Amino acid sequence: MTADRNIEVAHDIPGFAAELRRLADALEQGSDYMIQIDGEEITIPTDAVLSIAHEREDDEVELEFQISWSEASEDEDDEDEDEDEDEEDDEDAAKDKDTETAA
Repeated sequence: MTADRNIEVAHDIPGFAAELRRLADALEQGSDYMIQIDGEEITIPTDAVLSIAHEREDDEVELEFQISWSEASEDEDDEDEDEDEDEEDDEDAAKDKDTETAA
């Protein structure tokens, strides 16, 4: 597991708009979205949860576009894919053995 971190990166309007466009394109295409923040490459999976938050406290107002996902589920998905491939290899080996036995 990676270390906890909390980083906020400011963008100018053209840069922010460009990132929003890339994110929107990835969402519409059903593909993962990758972004690099402070030297770390982050991949947002297609099953991430999307929300919009509005906060007001005293004179401060925030609007946040939030994207959440579990890194544990990504690791489990990778393990499931590996297990599926192993099962397919075992099935292929069994079929080859049956073919050899029949011949």
